[in-house]
Amino acid sequence: MQHLTRTNLIRLGIAIAVAVALFLAWQWLRPQGLPDGFASGNGRIEAVEIDIAAKTPGRIQDMYVDEGDFVARGQILVRLDTASLEAQLRQAKAQLQRAEIGIETAESQVRQREAEKSATDAVVAQRKAEVDAAQSRLARTEQLAERGTASRQVLDDDRARFQAARAALSAATAQLAAAEAAISTAKSQVIGAGAEVEAGRATIERLEADIEDATLRAPRAGRIQYRIAQPGEIVAAGGRVLNLIDVSDVYMTFFLPTEEAGRVALGADIHLVLDAAPQYVIPAKATFVADVAQFTPKTVETAEERQKLMFRIKARIDPDLLQKHIRDVKTGLPGMAYVRLDPRLDWPDELQVKLPQ
Repeated sequence: MQHLTRTNLIRLGIAIAVAVALFLAWQWLRPQGLPDGFASGNGRIEAVEIDIAAKTPGRIQDMYVDEGDFVARGQILVRLDTASLEAQLRQAKAQLQRAEIGIETAESQVRQREAEKSATDAVVAQRKAEVDAAQSRLARTEQLAERGTASRQVLDDDRARFQAARAALSAATAQLAAAEAAISTAKSQVIGAGAEVEAGRATIERLEADIEDATLRAPRAGRIQYRIAQPGEIVAAGGRVLNLIDVSDVYMTFFLPTEEAGRVALGADIHLVLDAAPQYVIPAKATFVADVAQFTPKTVETAEERQKLMFRIKARIDPDLLQKHIRDVKTGLPGMAYVRLDPRLDWPDELQVKLPQ
């Protein structure tokens, strides 16, 4: 029993010593109060998130990335099954070919109708000549009949020939009008066939675009955060498949009261200290200062209450610095943001930039 008590005392003493060491280390590493001209706020590391979604509905055929993978801009991430789209594309190409043949057929019809019109023009000219000849013959016969040198039968025959020539001319003129109408109809068929060709080409372009969109690519470099869907699942149009974070656009959002927020200029120096790595101090810049308070008390009637208004500040980390430590970037980590309100001041020793080697 005495041996066990002594062992427990030794363990207790070691635990106390470790706790004291950790406390002293924390006291040493944490900033010991901020001098005038500096402000601080709690925040959390965030990054721009992008949902990789399907433009058209379909079944996920292949997925080439997993959670935590780093991807480059334009890299293929997911392929959807395109068998149905490819069948529609083949059908559209066949319809386009038929429409193109339709144009050729309609154009040949136009040429045929124009040839028929030319023949009809000749017939009309012939009939006009026959009318003129019959009219002249009738006029001479009438003169001879008046002098008694032409019989009544000859006069009636010439009048009948003149009337027949006029009727033939009218028929030929009607045929000419019909030929012109046939040409207009054939030309409209050419226009209709051309419209079908354009519609077919547009359908092919749309289907080719849908097939291309079935291959989901990374819109920018980043890291896959979540696989929202899995291979074999059917996703709707706009359905999310992956969640990507842009690790080149990392920032911390924190809040400051009115008096301090009003002194933060865009581009002001901000140093970040994360709870998970208090030994490092990360430089950042103020890229956003809200012009409207994010949260307020119920009533704001006095100057003291106005000081309670909190404004959102966004501190963005330099993308070049992030690129050097791209594998170490993690979002969601809490920490502290320290703002230098007066650019003429020097940073305290404990807030000087300290980065991992």
